[in-house]
Amino acid sequence: DPGHIVRLKKGNEYIREPNTVFADSTIFNVFTLPAIAGDTKTALNEPNTVVINETTAHKYFGNDNAIGKIITAGEKADENFKVTAVIKDIPHNSHFNFDFIFSMKNVDYPWGQFLSNNFLTYIVLKEGTTAKQFEKNFDVIINTYVLNQAKQYMNISSMDDFKKAGNSLQFSLMPLKDIHLYSDRTGEMGVNGNIQYVSIFSIVALLVLLLACINFMNLSTARSGGRAKEVGIRKVMGTNKKSLIGQFLTESTLMSILSLIVAVGMVWLSLSYFNNLSGKQLKMVEIFQPKYLIFLLLLPVFIGLLSGVYPALYLSSFNPIAVLKGNAGGSFKKSNIRNGLVVFQFATTIILIACTIIVYNQLNYIQTKKLGFNRDQVLVIRGTTALGNNKEAFKDEILKLGGIKNATFAGFLPVGNSSRTDNSFSKEAVMDSKNGLNMQNWEIDDQYIPLLGMEMAIGRNFSKDFMSDSSAIIINETAAKTLDFKNPIGQKLFTNFAGAGVTVTKSYTIVGVVKNFNFESLRENIGPLCFRYGKPDWAIAFKVNAADAKSVVSQVEQKWKAMAAGQPFIFHFMDDAFDDMYRVERRTGELGFVFAIIAILIACLGLFGLATYMAEQRIKEIGIRKVLGATVTGIVQMLSKEFMLLVLVSAVFAIPIAWWAMNKWLQNFAYRITLDWWVFAISPIIAMIIAIATVSTQAMKAAHKNPVKSLRNE
Repeated sequence: DPGHIVRLKKGNEYIREPNTVFADSTIFNVFTLPAIAGDTKTALNEPNTVVINETTAHKYFGNDNAIGKIITAGEKADENFKVTAVIKDIPHNSHFNFDFIFSMKNVDYPWGQFLSNNFLTYIVLKEGTTAKQFEKNFDVIINTYVLNQAKQYMNISSMDDFKKAGNSLQFSLMPLKDIHLYSDRTGEMGVNGNIQYVSIFSIVALLVLLLACINFMNLSTARSGGRAKEVGIRKVMGTNKKSLIGQFLTESTLMSILSLIVAVGMVWLSLSYFNNLSGKQLKMVEIFQPKYLIFLLLLPVFIGLLSGVYPALYLSSFNPIAVLKGNAGGSFKKSNIRNGLVVFQFATTIILIACTIIVYNQLNYIQTKKLGFNRDQVLVIRGTTALGNNKEAFKDEILKLGGIKNATFAGFLPVGNSSRTDNSFSKEAVMDSKNGLNMQNWEIDDQYIPLLGMEMAIGRNFSKDFMSDSSAIIINETAAKTLDFKNPIGQKLFTNFAGAGVTVTKSYTIVGVVKNFNFESLRENIGPLCFRYGKPDWAIAFKVNAADAKSVVSQVEQKWKAMAAGQPFIFHFMDDAFDDMYRVERRTGELGFVFAIIAILIACLGLFGLATYMAEQRIKEIGIRKVLGATVTGIVQMLSKEFMLLVLVSAVFAIPIAWWAMNKWLQNFAYRITLDWWVFAISPIIAMIIAIATVSTQAMKAAHKNPVKSLRNE
C-alpha cells in the first residue's frame, strides 16, 4: 500500500509520516535490506510490529538502539507498534524507499479478492525461468480463481466469452529494473521517469557534443594560416606527413583531456542547480563510480581523435613551397566537407529551436485548457480524520471566516495525489459480459460540483432536501454515452458488494449527468465516472477569495490547532497539485530550453570560426574589391549570402525531423496542440538571424581592414 500515510505520536506532538508501507514478513526474502539491529527474518511475523530505517531510528530515539521501543502510529496515532528491526537507509535512487515498514497483519482487508488491485506483489523467479514463461501461469490463475469470483458479480460462463464481448482482464510481470523508466501503470510507488525523455536528452547531448567537435575542426582550420608556415618549414626540414598527423592528433587529445577537467569543475559548480531543475539528488561521487570512470577516461581520447582527425589531415596536406610563398591554399567555396558540417550545425539548431517552441506551447496549452472544473483558489486540508467527530464543526467554523466562499468534503479530486477507486456497474440487476461497465466511483457531497465550478449537462446535483439521494448517482457524459441510455435521468444502475462471504447487489438511480471534466492527466482520455452522495472524511476543500488567500491559511491553521490539538496541519492549493501532475513535462521543457541555448551558443562559436576562416581565405579578394569601390555593406552581404544558402539547405533536412520527433512526443497526450506551420517557418528564420548576427561581426571586421596591408606583397 504505497499511498498509506500515518501519523506518529512523539510525546504530545503528532508527526505526519508519508513514507510508510505495510508489507508481508516475506519482504526481506525478496529485497536485500541489511539490518543494523534485530532480525529481519522474523521482524514482521506478528501484528503491531514495525521495521524502521537508520535515519528514522535517530530521529525518534537518538540512536540505532531502537529494538523493543514503541511507536504510536495510525491514522489517529492510536495504535502501538514495537520496533523489531532497524535497517540501513535504502539508496535514494531506489523505487522502493520507505522509512517505516509495518506488519501486513495489521491491515484489515478481506483477503483473496482476485478482482481487486490494492497491493503490489513482487516475485523472485527461479534461476533459468523467464518472465514470459512464468506469465503462462496467469491464465490458470484467472480461470481457476478470478473467473469463480467474477461469476458472483456477473453472468459469464468462461473468460473466452468475457473477452469476445470486448472486455479485457490480464496479469503481467514488470521487471524491477524497468519500473522507473518503462512502467506506465497506475498505482506505482512514486512518479516514474520516462525512457523516451532519457533517449531524447541523450540524443540532444550527443548532438551538442558533435557540434563542439565540429567547432574544433572549424576553429582549427580557421587558424590554419597561422600554422601554414610552421608546417611548410617542418616539411622542408624532413618531417613526414605521418609525424605531423600524430602531432596534431596529440594536441587535440590533450585539449580534450583539459576540457574534461574543466567540465568536471563546471559540473561540480552547477550540480545543485541541475538537481533543482531535474528533481534529482545526484552527487559528484556517483560520477566517479568504476562503471562511469572508464567511460570518462576514454571519452576525451575518443573526442580528441574524432575532432582532431580532419584538421590533422588538412594541415598536414599543405604544400611546403606554396605556403612558404604565402599561399595557404584551399578555397572556402570548394570545401564540401566544411559546408556539410555547417549544414549539420544549422539543422541541429533549427530542430532544437522548433522542439523548444512546441514543448513550450504544449505546456502552455495544459496550463490554459478548460478542464471542466475550476482549480483556482481551492484550498485543500488533508488528514481531516484527525478531527474525529469535529469534521462538520470544523468546516462550519471555517465557513464563518471572511474570504471563504464555500466548502466541500473532498476525498476525491481531479488532480494528482488524490484518492481513486473504481467499481463495475451494470444496466441490469444481473451483470454479464455485455451490460457491465467499469468506471471511477467517487463519493461527494452536495457542495462539491458548485465549488469546483462543474456544470450539469442534464438533470440535477445532489441535494440535502432529497432523502432518496442516498441511493442516487450522477454520471459523466462519457459514462452516459457508453451506457447508451436514450434519457439517462431516472434509469437504474446496479453494482455488487462482497463481504463476509455474501454478495449484495445495490441499485442507484441516475439523477444527473455532469459535463465531462479531465479528472486524470491530459495524457489520458476522459473515462467513465460516477458520483455517489456521501461525505469522505479524509479531506476538506475550501473556495478562497484570491485577495485573502494568505490570511485565510493562517486563520484556518489557528482553527485547526484549536480543534485538532497536536495534529499536523497539512494543506495545499489545488492548482499546485495540478502543476505537480505535469512536473516531468515542465522539467523536460526547462531542460530542453537549457540544451537549446547551449547548442545555439556552440553553433554561434562554430559560425564565428567559419567566418574567421572565410575572411582569412578571402582577405586579398576583399582588398581588391575595396580598391575597386566596393562598400562595407556590399562586402558583408557577399560574405554572408553563402551562409544563408546553407541555412536554407539545413531547413530542408531539419523541418521533417523536427516534425516527426514532436509529432511522436505529442502522441503521449490525449489532449494536445496541433503542429502549426509557423513553428517550422520561424525556426529557420531565427537560425538565419543568429547566423547573420554572428557572421556579420567577422565580415564587418574584414571589410574595414586597410586594403593596402592585404595587397602590399602583390
